[in-house]
Amino acid sequence: MEGHGLSQRRACRLVGIGHSTLRYERQRASDEAVRKRLRELAAQRRRFGYRRLGWLLAREGQVMNHKKVYRLYREERLMVRRRGGRKRALGSRTPMMVPAGLNQRWSLDFVSDTLADGRRFRVLCVLDDFSRECLAAVVDTSLGGARVVRELETVVNQRGWPHTIVSDNGTELTSNAVLRWAAERVSWHYIQPGKPVQNAFIESFNSKLRDECLNEHFFFGLAEARHLIEAWRQDYNQLRPHSSLGALAPAEYANRQGGGPPEQAQGSAARPLAPRPAWGKTSTPDSTHRCA
Repeated sequence: MEGHGLSQRRACRLVGIGHSTLRYERQRASDEAVRKRLRELAAQRRRFGYRRLGWLLAREGQVMNHKKVYRLYREERLMVRRRGGRKRALGSRTPMMVPAGLNQRWSLDFVSDTLADGRRFRVLCVLDDFSRECLAAVVDTSLGGARVVRELETVVNQRGWPHTIVSDNGTELTSNAVLRWAAERVSWHYIQPGKPVQNAFIESFNSKLRDECLNEHFFFGLAEARHLIEAWRQDYNQLRPHSSLGALAPAEYANRQGGGPPEQAQGSAARPLAPRPAWGKTSTPDSTHRCA
């Protein structure tokens, strides 16, 4: 209207509407009390949609058109989110600190390969994140939750209890057998789905296992695969220099470390005056706090 120099009345006559329609301002009562109650109900009933929430409001005397309920429901962004995938075990979600001693944190993961006859087999790898020692490399065609528990029991009997175990959300590691075994015994930390970088120690080990062992051999049977993978594990622990351990083998690093910083194992710092702690859970509050 301003661009053409027309008044409101003349512009309304030209387009065929009444000037009162142009000047109308919506008068809507405040719905803040309804919105607040709708948010409260949605928080209590997280899987209820707008229709059921509207029925609950009507029971409380706040009767309104279902279209208004839907509008308020959308404006408050209360839409029910679609569940994605299967239900996952939560485990521990606390931030993980870098381990400062033996048995403070173990990592678990699976590696798959194929025999000469086409059968697939898997390798359950258990790693101490502090010393980088491979505590177990279990080879079999099927490794369920009960088998994982048996193998962990074997490692615990030899090594002692860890403070924390880190793994992905695989079905074997979230099974009832594993959850029952870990309850009240060890803190089990599940990484976020699709983020293997959160379990970087075991992922790095898996790449070494595949590059230096699995890709170098043609396995004609399960017994041969077990023999060769176990031989490589012993070589990895006892002889193979590790770049992040000052060119020491993991077992040598664990024997020389004594629970101090890497500089002590490499010889550039004085040895600690306290004796080397026993493997297993630490009992001091400070050490427990560092590895939680």
